[in-house]
Amino acid sequence: MKYIRRQQIKLLRKKWSENYSFKTLISSTTSLCVTTLFALYHGFLWLVLSSTWHGSICIFYLLLIVIRGIILLTEYKIKMKSENAKQFWRQKVFRVTTALLFLLNFSLALPISLMVLLEKPINIGKIPAIAMAAYTTYKITRAIIHIRKYKIYHVLVRELRTINLIDALVSILTLQNTLIMVNASPGEGNNMLTLSAISSAGIYLIIIIITIRLLFNNKGNRANQR
Repeated sequence: MKYIRRQQIKLLRKKWSENYSFKTLISSTTSLCVTTLFALYHGFLWLVLSSTWHGSICIFYLLLIVIRGIILLTEYKIKMKSENAKQFWRQKVFRVTTALLFLLNFSLALPISLMVLLEKPINIGKIPAIAMAAYTTYKITRAIIHIRKYKIYHVLVRELRTINLIDALVSILTLQNTLIMVNASPGEGNNMLTLSAISSAGIYLIIIIITIRLLFNNKGNRANQR
């Protein structure tokens, strides 16, 4: 029994190292679980504190859950189908999830606006803020590394990696606001407001651009396949 388990673990490790699509699906499943916890946390604070910011970011995380969930469920259901059938369903699901992705971009307008105005509730100290910075750095580094690899893989893998990058960019916005609120002195309010507005607008623009780029890259790939 132990030998069989060791062989299964060995095969799983080999598949993880050699199959990029499999690695993406597994890591996205983990991200789905983490995102669900974030959504529950912010939803709870939304109800308890009547916080507009927590409510708006909860909606963002719920949309992330829906998009990732649809993609992962599709990949699970089509794994035994032919390559032509897989391509058909992936394109069909891509159209639906891309529309949801643009809705997700739109949903970010409110929480980003509240962060620019420094109206996001902050109830953590410097040490948790530093830990948050370390996690966010890891998250964005990982997302950027993988976004450079995804071009040769099918459309839903590319979409999952794009979603991970958007998620990481939103984490940067949240981290920026947290660090400003924790470290800024009372007299620095106007300067911090200007800095927050410029950087937030820049990151939000990047999020919109990479979403549009995902859509046009898919159209280009489909044209090349004809």
